[in-house]
Amino acid sequence: MSMSIPAGSAPDLYVERLKQIHDHDMPSLCEATDAAIIDGGGFGWVTPPGRRAMETYFRGVLLVPERELFVARLNGDIVGSAILARPPRNNEAQAFAATLMHSYIAPYARGHGLARLLTEGVEERARELGYHVLNLDVRDSQTAAIRLYESMGYIRWGEHPEYAQVRGKSMAGYFYYKRLRPRKTGNGE
Repeated sequence: MSMSIPAGSAPDLYVERLKQIHDHDMPSLCEATDAAIIDGGGFGWVTPPGRRAMETYFRGVLLVPERELFVARLNGDIVGSAILARPPRNNEAQAFAATLMHSYIAPYARGHGLARLLTEGVEERARELGYHVLNLDVRDSQTAAIRLYESMGYIRWGEHPEYAQVRGKSMAGYFYYKRLRPRKTGNGE
């Protein structure tokens, strides 16, 4: 997909949380995901799994109570997505922290600030839900994402030298967190 924006006009950018995926949105969601996967963009798949598998995956995300799907739109078309993952109910010790997963913007839609808007949208929702910390991880090869997250106040706390394998090659990965609310003290303040 090639997005062209008429000279002199500002693109229409926005982020939304999807509660259902309309039939007219599924093709652009799958196409954007395919493009990000082919570009090496941190979705977990190394090669696109095919349309049926991808549609099943996204519809399944909406069925999991601890997952929320966010999409980035450029002029109405979905060009990226991210998932807010909440901890399972039985994990009381880590109930204060959520995770940002599988965040990407399709290569043909980059350069408009949508990755930042998408991250801010997930952060805002995490705050609404009462989370104090947002965690994420990223491959070391995703330098643009690393720069973005660090510029947004995410703190790198660890590195995994064998984080992923892509086409037989091991890749390192980094772990980040961002405090969304002031730290709670042990005395209930």
